[in-house]
Amino acid sequence: MSVLISPSLLSADFGNLNSEIDLINESEADWLHIDVMDGVFVPNISFGFPVLEFVNRRCAKPLDVHLMIVEPQKFINEVKQIGGAIMTVHYEACTHLHRVVQQIHAAGMKAGVSLNPHTPVALLEDIIEDVDVVLLMSVNPGFGGQKFIPRILDKVRDLKAMIARRHAHALIEIDGGVNLETGRQLVEAGADALVAGSFVFHSEAPLETIARLKQL
Repeated sequence: MSVLISPSLLSADFGNLNSEIDLINESEADWLHIDVMDGVFVPNISFGFPVLEFVNRRCAKPLDVHLMIVEPQKFINEVKQIGGAIMTVHYEACTHLHRVVQQIHAAGMKAGVSLNPHTPVALLEDIIEDVDVVLLMSVNPGFGGQKFIPRILDKVRDLKAMIARRHAHALIEIDGGVNLETGRQLVEAGADALVAGSFVFHSEAPLETIARLKQL
């Protein structure tokens, strides 16, 4: 199976949002990654549900919704209503993570759990069999265009071993600093899905860039 590619809407040109989403529809991308930020959990604010309602109407790809917010469980229904196929919450933001994962599944979505760069994957040992996606942040969350943290490669290998050991089915997704070189390293380490923002939307040929990422 080729690697899944999820371009990040955060890096799109919002002055030309229609054409940016049409580009994604035409591309080989598998998902569209959406970062929702509240200015509390991370030091930035992105966009809210009215914008995402428009994105859902326009986008033909499954929406990969990543909530970088406090108390993400309060917005499960809203994410479902705007067409979320995957809802990813942060381990660091959920006191009762297993309950939140159950609620996401009950709403009919796939459940993802994200870890910040400093959070060890060993903390997922008791929930890995219940989640569909583990999103490892390979930059500090909050802003696009940051430099890839190489230590994440070891985390991918450790997580892949855990998934195999527990006979789990979770996909490993990586967000931050992804390009052709880091993407190749991540796929070799065991990553299943790559989020790419500025590398896709700021490239001279985004369709070709996505196609090249798919070939890693």
